[in-house]
Amino acid sequence: MGHGLAPFFIHLSEAPERRTENPSFVLPYGPGSHFTCGKNSVFAKSEALVNEQDRSDIESAKNGDHQAFRHLVDRYEADVVRLMWRFSQDAVVCEELVQEVFVEAYFSLDSYRFKAPFVFWLKTIATRVGYRLWKRNARERKHVHLDETAEIEAPPQDFGDRADISRLVHRLLDKLAPADRIVLTLMYFDKCSIREIGDRMGWTVPVVKTRAYRARKKMLAIAEKEHVLDEIEWTS
Repeated sequence: MGHGLAPFFIHLSEAPERRTENPSFVLPYGPGSHFTCGKNSVFAKSEALVNEQDRSDIESAKNGDHQAFRHLVDRYEADVVRLMWRFSQDAVVCEELVQEVFVEAYFSLDSYRFKAPFVFWLKTIATRVGYRLWKRNARERKHVHLDETAEIEAPPQDFGDRADISRLVHRLLDKLAPADRIVLTLMYFDKCSIREIGDRMGWTVPVVKTRAYRARKKMLAIAEKEHVLDEIEWTS
């Protein structure tokens, strides 16, 4: 997928300067955001883990060095691709999301304060980019992967293939509202803690716990209705 980011670098070469005031970009750690990085935040605790190579490239990129930012893209593209695949298993859409993440990161770079590893900050942007996609799809009542009236096909009886189970769970998640879907996706697929989910989404811990509890109940109810509950009993 690396070659798919070529238009992104063409875009950067044409940009005379970064404009962090651009209202089309979300600045998760910047002024006016809902993100907080308190002393107990997982991000705050990770401040000492900022990679020195990242620090050098980020400082250079902030000063207009496009090649330095490309080093960051090359370093973390695979991490972003894996995360964006959670939001769309359409290869074209996924590639567009990856490009959107890095473009947004570039224009938001001044809001990165070295309070956490760069990849944490990048994943926060990526999570919110994916979440916006789901919310747009929900508003338009156009679910990319599954029509709401469609039945969910259970995996084969010998469902030893984890890919089969993954597809089943994705199809179940696709029936949930975006807020329910994101909390379970981060919890079960990205292995985020409650606090990490809150940091990525700008939600408090109690909000995350409540949403996770309700979302899990909804998902299990759908699975029971579709007779696939046994295949996902690890979520209970």
